[in-house]
This record gives sequence, structure tokens and C-alpha cells, in this order.
Amino acid sequence: MIGINELAKEIHENAVEHGWWECERAFPEIVALIHSEVSEALEEYRNGRPMIYYPCNAGGVCCEEDGSAHCGSRPYNPEEPDAPCSAKSKKPEGIAIELADVIIRILDYCGYAGIDIEAAIRQKHEYNKSRPYRHGGKKC
Repeated sequence: MIGINELAKEIHENAVEHGWWECERAFPEIVALIHSEVSEALEEYRNGRPMIYYPCNAGGVCCEEDGSAHCGSRPYNPEEPDAPCSAKSKKPEGIAIELADVIIRILDYCGYAGIDIEAAIRQKHEYNKSRPYRHGGKKC
């Protein structure tokens, strides 16, 4: 399994190869893009969508999570991805996918900026372990 920093490098290289870094991006733009992915995850939740699903181009949802959603009259079967729904999109959607997009955006920036995000996560996690229960008197 590759480390987080290596994944960040791969993600950034892919973004560059796909034209997303033709112009240098300012940090506020990066933060706005991360926020947009968080908002998309919230909208998936608000719309009652599953963690992962494949939209059906013919209407409805082809659901990989539990196979219960339908595309037309046939349920999506993840064991036979091409057979059950010929109109099924190849692009995954859902709460988990939008959260993955958040992480991908963050790692893309870390790859660009040369941030050792693995060390930063470990450092912050160690600090958080030392904090008191519900530090700062906050309720959530």
C-alpha cells in the first residue's frame, strides 16, 4: 500500500496531466474547490442518496451499495456491471464519492505545494490525543 504522500504525488500528477494546473491556482481557489466538494457531499445526504451509486442515464439510480435501486425495471447487480443496466453511468456518485473528492482536492494541493501531509496528520493526531474531553467547552 502506498503512503499518503505518494498518493498525493500521483493525484497531483494526474491533475496536471488532465489540464487542471495549466495556470497556477491561488490558495483561496483551492479552498473554495475543497468546500464545493464538501457541499456536494451534504447535498447527496440531503437528497437521501446512498454512499455510492451509479446514476442511470435512462432515469433512476443504479445502486452498487445494496443493489436495491432500479434503472428502469431492472435492479443493478454489481457482479454483472454491464448486464443489468445498459444505461448505467460509469461515474460513481454519492456521499462517499464526494468525500473522496474532498480528499483528492486536498492531496492534489499537497502534491503541488510539496506538503508532507502524512507527517502533518500524525503531528496533529498526536496533539489531539493530549487534549481534554470536549476541549474548549464546546457541545459538538
